[in-house]
Amino acid sequence: MRKYITIIIAGLTFSGLKAQETTPEDALRFAVENLTGSARFRGMSGAFGAVGGDLSSINQNPAGSIFFNNNYATFTAANYNSKNISRYYGTTSKDNDSSLDLNQAGVAFVFVDNNPKNDWKKFTLAFNYENNNNFNNSIYSSGINPYNSIDKYFLRFANGLPQEGGITLETLRNAYFEDLNFIDQQALLGYNAYIFNPVSDDDANSTYVSNVPSGGNYFQDNYTITTGYDGKFTANFATAYKDILILGINLNYHYTDIIKTTSVYEAYDTVDSTTGLQSVQFDTETHTFGNGFSFNLGAIVKATKSLRLGVAYESPTWYRLEDEQRQAVFANCPDCGPINPIVYNPGITMAYLPYTIQTPGKWTGSIAYVFGKKGLLSADVSTKDYSNTSFRPKDDYTGLNSYLSSALDNAIEVRVGGEYKYKQVSFRGGYRFDQSPYKVDQTFGDLTGYSGGLGYTFGDSRIDVAYSYDHRNFNYTFLSSGLVDPARVSRYNNNITVSYSVDF
Repeated sequence: MRKYITIIIAGLTFSGLKAQETTPEDALRFAVENLTGSARFRGMSGAFGAVGGDLSSINQNPAGSIFFNNNYATFTAANYNSKNISRYYGTTSKDNDSSLDLNQAGVAFVFVDNNPKNDWKKFTLAFNYENNNNFNNSIYSSGINPYNSIDKYFLRFANGLPQEGGITLETLRNAYFEDLNFIDQQALLGYNAYIFNPVSDDDANSTYVSNVPSGGNYFQDNYTITTGYDGKFTANFATAYKDILILGINLNYHYTDIIKTTSVYEAYDTVDSTTGLQSVQFDTETHTFGNGFSFNLGAIVKATKSLRLGVAYESPTWYRLEDEQRQAVFANCPDCGPINPIVYNPGITMAYLPYTIQTPGKWTGSIAYVFGKKGLLSADVSTKDYSNTSFRPKDDYTGLNSYLSSALDNAIEVRVGGEYKYKQVSFRGGYRFDQSPYKVDQTFGDLTGYSGGLGYTFGDSRIDVAYSYDHRNFNYTFLSSGLVDPARVSRYNNNITVSYSVDF
């Protein structure tokens, strides 16, 4: 029976260390976009690049704020519900999450110049906050692994790689956790949980062998809980030339705060003849926080009274992030010593040196046809080259950046939406397809989504409701190296969004 043990959080912090082992998913959680924003925007699956007239639409094309006729404000609340179905070596596990937050709040100010000699007759200033990503999510996976054990993770650090070298037994016996780099800290965790032993008792020894029973068929489970957000505050300006050409610009400030807690457990049907090792549990909590900057440029042309064409560019986002981490390891090993279970919890919060993630830029082309006051049809096509994703300082992430450059690819996103108005009621629907950022999409698959919504106008105010659904399959590994056998996860997101808007 598994025992879940909460990591003790100590107030003592040590800084100035290189970041822990980083994975491509650490960058993709910022680079891959989600459908967020107002209920009207979500109800049409975000197909607003040439439509405008919605505060969330400025994220697709900053020129869109020019279509407000009066000063305008919107406030949005959203319910997030996600279901993860995980399959690991023939065992299926499920987990659900639900949360409610203020997803969007913004205001637009409209200025009109009635001078007939001025061709630039209108401009708008808008300020908008959106929660770009709600990270509240949990994944539970379990199954019997016939091949690999958690020992491979710890031995990878203890024995080292050719360019690293192994850690000496003297260091493992005498060093303090906080005095070691990340690589040696992982080795020390494994050593204190009796996951491996030295091949000799010499202090200079740097070669280790596993205490895990051989033969495979290891019961493993992983519980990962993530909480936090990635928020964005946007300052927008747009102007119109002769009511034909519309230009816009956004300046975006991003800020993020994420806590990810993982607990990996492994148990054995047989026990090691030397130590009697029966089970191992490895807990890690990582707190990632920081801020970033990006900008948007956009243009919309009114080709005819009804037909609009748009083009927009979104710059890379440059995030400056910091990580803090706590770790502990537990073992059930009756023959290892006088105390069982064994608990090695350094009680230390490790603070690592700041680093930068650069996400890829994006181009979007849009078309919309407006049927007077009856409704509209709209489509956006975006392209984003994920191979431009990178970590900095480059010298610290050479291998990872090389992998991102070779494994990731240019991806296409398609959004299609429509709206029909009958008296005071608006009916909306949309479709979204987001291609995998990987050249081989098994790791992180394509996303397909649908949405629908209703709106009711009270004159100077309006209330909108939207439902959106999306689905994606991806591989999820328990640890960043060693034990990398993936669970196959199907994620289903069901969101309900409510917005209140007012002209003033």
